[in-house]
This record gives sequence, structure tokens and C-alpha cells, in this order.
Amino acid sequence: MGTRKSRWKDITLPLRNGMAGWPGDAPFEITRDLKMEDGAVCNLSRLSLSAHAGTHMDAPRHFIAQGAAMEEAPLDMLMGSCRVVLLDCADQITARDLEPLSLRRGERVLFKTRNSRRDWSGEPFDKDFVSIRQDAAEHLVACGVAFVGVDYLSIGGYEKDGAATHQIILGAGIWVVEGLRLLDIHPGKYEMICLPLKIVGADGAPCRVLIR
Repeated sequence: MGTRKSRWKDITLPLRNGMAGWPGDAPFEITRDLKMEDGAVCNLSRLSLSAHAGTHMDAPRHFIAQGAAMEEAPLDMLMGSCRVVLLDCADQITARDLEPLSLRRGERVLFKTRNSRRDWSGEPFDKDFVSIRQDAAEHLVACGVAFVGVDYLSIGGYEKDGAATHQIILGAGIWVVEGLRLLDIHPGKYEMICLPLKIVGADGAPCRVLIR
């Protein structure tokens, strides 16, 4: 009997030593404290990482002092319909780029940009990634979207609107997933499951994201 191929697509970056990370953040490291090949009864690994390593969610508390923390993420928002949108932006996503999309209140939207033309997860950090400009962040809030995903490590630019974009989007109670792997994903409507680690008080957490 053949194995049925799953319709779910995993758009999560694998966590591994040497992967791309935000400058200054603790790098992801996995080390083996116990090894069966050395005679131990089991294998036992230790992890060291930033809360914003790889594919991860930002809680409002990341940039809003009294914002909701990671364990407060509403389950109904983390699962449901979403839309993958392809944007051909040379630099930042602007409000003008978003206007033709007719974004709806409560919508979950994942942005695929030139960031996804390659697998960047093992490359050095790229300061010139496509990000969301401040006016586009304001447009997302005005449209009432509930969830925003991007295909690099931050919704805000490294030197352009980084803090402002986060403050606008997270301040409006919109939850964010960053570091999506959208290389082989076509634009369109999908079902999504995005489950972050339930870390009390955390401003972010790694997560596993699936769409079909």
C-alpha cells in the first residue's frame, strides 16, 4: 500500500548550527551533552538560541512594553485561512504596493518577495532584505488585518523603519511571523497552522508553520 503524500507544506526554516540570524542576537546552537556512542543510555541535547531564531513569532511585547506576551497568543488567530501574496518590490513594501490587494479585516497575509528567490537560511545576514515600510504598516492596521508573515527575519528593515514598523503593527495587536520559507510556495489562498512555543512572558518564540 503506497504512502499518501501530505498536502501540508512546511514553510519553517530548519534550526541548525550556522544558520542566519539577526546581528547581535544569540546564535542558534545545538550541542549533545549525552551520546549513546560514548556509552550513555540515551542521547540528550542542549539548545541555546534567541527567542527570535529562525522562523519565529513576535508577540506585541517585543516592542510594546505592556503588550501581550507569547503565551497569550490566541489559538483562533494561529490557525485558519491565509493568503500568500507575491510582491515584486526592489526595496521596501509600501502602502501603494498594498492598495491593489483589497486586504480585509481579520485576514492573515503572508508576503512573498525577492527574499524568497533563494534559500538564505545558511547565508550571512543580508541588510538589504525586503521589509515593510512605515506607511505600509499603517495601511495594514487601517485594513484591520489580524496576522502578518514575512519571508526574512524581520517585518521592519535593518536601517529603515525597523522600530517604527514593529511599533505600529504590534501596537495594533497584530501578531507577526518572521523568517518564513516561501521559496517553493505559489501565491494564493491556503489553510495555515502556526504554533509558537508557549513561553511565559516571552516577546517572541520559534514556531512551526504549515500551510495547505
